[in-house]
Amino acid sequence: MNEQLIISIGREFGSGGHEIARCLAERFALPLYDHNLLDEIALERELDVETLRRYDEMPRNVVLSRTVCGFSSSAEVNIANMQFDYLKRKAAAGESFVVVGRCAETMLKDYPGMISIFVLGDATVKTARVMEKYRLSEREARYKMERHDRSRKMYHNYYCKGKWGDSRNYDLCINSSRMGLDRTVDFLEGYILERQK
Repeated sequence: MNEQLIISIGREFGSGGHEIARCLAERFALPLYDHNLLDEIALERELDVETLRRYDEMPRNVVLSRTVCGFSSSAEVNIANMQFDYLKRKAAAGESFVVVGRCAETMLKDYPGMISIFVLGDATVKTARVMEKYRLSEREARYKMERHDRSRKMYHNYYCKGKWGDSRNYDLCINSSRMGLDRTVDFLEGYILERQK
């Protein structure tokens, strides 16, 4: 593949967005950046990866953080910025990859090979998936989904002008519940191939 291709996947919790990203990365033979981004950053900067994971994609703690002259005391903000910088360096070097979350649809929007997708789903289907994956009751699954989506929304909306999940901020929004994960991946693969023409 000669042209740069960056696939950004935003997702609701339980929608299968991560699985869809993994399948697209396999189909296009691209590296996938998600939590593993922290492993790369920890190795590069000689930091403890478990400390980085604790604050990954977390909204800034307003009470405990302060910014002075552009420098933040917030671990959440500093780790987010490390990830944004890492992705920007990869993109600037002309690399192709798939990235899950990390505000990539905004941070990398100026790259012509960028395709941004937001994956959502029906509440009943997402709940069933979360119940099965994490062995939770329906009530626990719904609480987990709400908590994760609230956190993702706060994180995203702190760093980006466009709102999390707002269709105007993405090239394509798709409900994975309608066709199931496999057919959703097939559809997205076709869309990406058409965009590359």
